[in-house]
Amino acid sequence: MIREDGRKTDEMRPITIRRNYIKHAEGAVHIATGDTKIICTASVDERQPRFMRDQNIRKRGWVTAEYSMLPRSTSERMMRETTQGRVGGRTQEIQRLIGRSLRAAVDLDALGERTIWVDCDVIQADGGTRTAAITGAFLALWDACKTLQHQGLLDELPILDNIAATSVGIIDGIPMLDLCYTEDSAADVDMNIVMTGNGKFIEIQGTAEQNPFSREEYDQLLDLAVSGIQQLIRLQNRMMIENLDEVSFGNS
Repeated sequence: MIREDGRKTDEMRPITIRRNYIKHAEGAVHIATGDTKIICTASVDERQPRFMRDQNIRKRGWVTAEYSMLPRSTSERMMRETTQGRVGGRTQEIQRLIGRSLRAAVDLDALGERTIWVDCDVIQADGGTRTAAITGAFLALWDACKTLQHQGLLDELPILDNIAATSVGIIDGIPMLDLCYTEDSAADVDMNIVMTGNGKFIEIQGTAEQNPFSREEYDQLLDLAVSGIQQLIRLQNRMMIENLDEVSFGNS
C-alpha cells in the first residue's frame, strides 16, 4: 500500500534536525518530521526545583519539560493557553511524557544540584508532535550538558543513553509507521512509542479508537516503531559523534 504522501507503510517521513538553532539557550534544536516542525530548547537553572529543596534532597538534579503549540501551528488559529488562564489536559500529559522520557536518559546524581528546563514549542503541526519533541529534546538536553561540561561545571557527562520516539497506527487494517495528521485522525489504532538507544521501552501509549487490536497487530506495531526509532537514534549519534550542526534523512 502506498500512502497519500507516497511513503511505504514502514517508511518514516523525511527528517531534518538542526542544532544551535537559538543563540541564547544552552541547547537548541529545530526538528522537522515531514510537515511537523518543533523548536526544542534546553535551559540550565543552577537551582534544584522547589520540591527537592523542600524535601532537603541534596546533590541531585532534575530535568523537566514544557510543551506548547503556537496559535497558527495548525490550520486554524488556536487560543494561547496563557490567554485562557490554564494549561489544558493534553498539554499537561505531553509535557509530563517528555519530562519522564528525558529523565530516563540522565544520571540525576551526576547532574548535580541544578535543573535543566526543556521547552518544546510546536511551530507547525502535522501529527507526531509529542514524539518529534522527545527526539529533538534529547539532543537539546545533550548539548546543554556538554555546555556545562565545557564550562567546567560537570566532571562527566550525565547522559546515560539516547532517547527517541515515533508513532505507529493501524489504518484500514494496515499497520503504518510515523503517522501524519490525516492518518492519525483516521487511525483505528494510534500508538506512541518512546525508547532508549539500547532498545528498552520507556513508554508505550496505545489506544483502539473503534475496534480492539490483537496481540499479533500489537507486535507488528512495536516492530515498526523499533525500526523507526533505530533510524532516529542513528541520526542522533551522527550529530553527537561527528559534532554536526545538521542532519537529514529521507530528503531528496
